[in-house]
Amino acid sequence: MAIALRKPQEIEQLRIANQIVAEALEMLADATKPGVTLKELDAIAEAHIRSRGATPSFKGLYGFPNAVCTSVNEVIIHGIPTSYTLKEGDIVGFDIGTQYKGWYGDAAITVGVGAISAADKKLIACAKDTLDFAISIIKPEMRFKELSYEIEKFIHAQGFMPLRKFCGHGIGRKPHEEPEIPNYFEGSNPKQGPKIKNGMVFCIEPMICQIESEPKILDNKWDVVSVDGKRGSHYEHTVAVIDGRAQILSKV
Repeated sequence: MAIALRKPQEIEQLRIANQIVAEALEMLADATKPGVTLKELDAIAEAHIRSRGATPSFKGLYGFPNAVCTSVNEVIIHGIPTSYTLKEGDIVGFDIGTQYKGWYGDAAITVGVGAISAADKKLIACAKDTLDFAISIIKPEMRFKELSYEIEKFIHAQGFMPLRKFCGHGIGRKPHEEPEIPNYFEGSNPKQGPKIKNGMVFCIEPMICQIESEPKILDNKWDVVSVDGKRGSHYEHTVAVIDGRAQILSKV
């Protein structure tokens, strides 16, 4: 497994790509309200990304048709923007990628549409709080398996389950690079495998289920749900390990 170590000037290029993602996500959060369609939101984000001299890296990636993954209610990740009109009480996840001068950005949020239930607030908070927790414990010489182990424990402690078979990942000159970073531990010993080092850049993205971790892909070949059929949530940041700690690149 070859995990790239980025030079400071390379990290700064990645920061720009990710700041554009963060700006677009902020715009979508502000525009999310009852009566707006997923396609309208997708268009808002794509227009902003292109206005900043970047391109939407998800558009055409593996055949994905749009700029933004828009995942509504029980769809946890990879939702395709449609003409669906958001309604009061919905929750929607936005996942955006960009490419800027050959460097990639990637981040995600889940937001409520109007007034949402206490249960949905807790569901969304689990994804965000797990992401914040994971970022706070990252340090050089920690193994990626240890990070996955701690993420899974944190999710379980909130009363939820991590979505399986999908994961965080490295990022840089490609949208998906080594390593894979599951939100759950696989194996017999978390003290094995590659170690985190200064200069590494990767995406942490908790994907939260309520009862069952097993995913199901819907008929459109993109929308991912849990087999429990219940709502899910998703948050993601791109981070760089700098001077012994994880620094968030995907923020305004």
